[in-house]
Amino acid sequence: MRPANLPTAAADVLAGITIAGISMDSFFMTVREVPLFPNDFFLCFSSVALYAGGVVLNDVFDHKTDKIERPERPIPSGLVSVRSASFLGVLLLIAGIGLAFVVNNLSGFIAFVLAMAILLYDAFTKKFSFVGPLNMGVCRGLNLVLGMSIAGYIDHYIYALIPVVYIFAVTLISRGEVHAGNKKQLLWAGILYAIVVFAVLTILPDKPESLLRAMPFVLLFILLIYRPLIRAYKRNKPENIQKAVMAGVLAIVALDAILASGFFNLWYGLLVIILLPLSRIMARVFAVT
Repeated sequence: MRPANLPTAAADVLAGITIAGISMDSFFMTVREVPLFPNDFFLCFSSVALYAGGVVLNDVFDHKTDKIERPERPIPSGLVSVRSASFLGVLLLIAGIGLAFVVNNLSGFIAFVLAMAILLYDAFTKKFSFVGPLNMGVCRGLNLVLGMSIAGYIDHYIYALIPVVYIFAVTLISRGEVHAGNKKQLLWAGILYAIVVFAVLTILPDKPESLLRAMPFVLLFILLIYRPLIRAYKRNKPENIQKAVMAGVLAIVALDAILASGFFNLWYGLLVIILLPLSRIMARVFAVT
């Protein structure tokens, strides 16, 4: 289930909630007259379940290839059967959709569409150099929209293009995890990263106050994504590329913290960024990619 990655899914939802609009007019806070608690928990766990189900089923669809390229993974190593993994993956997707429907019908519909997009990537589009990364990016974009849907309707859905572009870049990098030789993809990823940073700074409301709140997270985000990317470009080896991919996946928490602090306040950004050390600690034990 890639436990180290799961907090990044929850971070997307928390960022989406801030874009939906939080007001501090009650102890538990509200989002446009809709109680934040416990709906935020339902959506976070929905997102986590969908992500976990997606990576489990990804291993199911890849188990024959993994026998050759990654025999240490649970299925090819014989630790888990294909049937058991398939059951777990489907169960997680159903749980993710169900938890979203508890919040409202719109959230449930978005979760269903997200689950279908996940299955499409796992079973088909990941085989293609352009459509695969785009599909993966769309999954992250829908995850952000899932958070936005907490109030039962969505404004600013165009902002979902930011994680689409970002994850497209990360997925481009991952094309060289096994055999390397992907310097061209690394260059494109660097350009797309820059576009993401510019776009985030552009959409933040109430500038310059929001920019000031978000700037520590912006600097952290830039450091997290570009440092391993440059190292992978200079020394184009699978281990360096894997580190660049891992950094890109985990750094989405910092990207979400930028949105959280920029659209709401510094404390909410700090709440989101706490998920980053949690992911990094788990990444020492569990595989990220």
